Amino acid sequence: MSAHSKLPSDSDPATIAATQAYRSREAWRVFEIMSEFVEATERLQAIQPAVSIFGSARTSRDHPYYQLTEEIGRLLSDAGFSVISGGGPGIMEAANKGAFHGKSPSVGLNIQLEHEQHGNPYQDVSQSFRHFFARKVMFVKNATAYVVMPGGFGTLDEVSEALTLIQTGKSRKIPIILVGSAFWSGLLDWFRGTLLSERMINPDDMNLIQVIDDPRAVVDAIFAFYETRGFGLSPAEREMQLSL
Repeated sequence: MSAHSKLPSDSDPATIAATQAYRSREAWRVFEIMSEFVEATERLQAIQPAVSIFGSARTSRDHPYYQLTEEIGRLLSDAGFSVISGGGPGIMEAANKGAFHGKSPSVGLNIQLEHEQHGNPYQDVSQSFRHFFARKVMFVKNATAYVVMPGGFGTLDEVSEALTLIQTGKSRKIPIILVGSAFWSGLLDWFRGTLLSERMINPDDMNLIQVIDDPRAVVDAIFAFYETRGFGLSPAEREMQLSL
């Protein structure tokens, strides 16, 4: 008997039944995704203006990055910004903790993972997601600014997503602030030395990023960006947000 003869045929009753069951589950999954968007949109409408803070889940509580993030979260909260994080440990916890003890809401957009993610206790508003892409939309849609602390692949994914959406005109321009000049310098050198020199990006694209190490300067930079226009969305920006 050949190897091919051992494979189930497309007309095999068991294969047909399994395929139909999968397609049914796939169709219902669309409604699950829709419900995530609807629930999150309704719950997060009242948190504006808000700043999304990103960074590593692996950062310990005694690390300087944690302490720096906590200070930034507190300053932003006291300045009137809701603070959004991924709701987990590490930098996410530090951001929520600082905001939790401040004047404005601390918001966690939690992702359901089998082993890694667990929610931190410093959340006034906690929204849970099963799908990464739905969660990412909410980070962008509700952010007045991005503050990006040192982190790994997830952090790089979030900042790349924001840069791409702004660069392509699919999202409004907001401040994207990288905190930790020593940590980010190698990546920014590569942006300039490789992406820019080989014309993979335009010179103006580098202006989408600011590098700031001082916590109070982070808050000041966000206020300076909105000084002449306010935090509300223009009619054109509202339409743009619908296309995220």
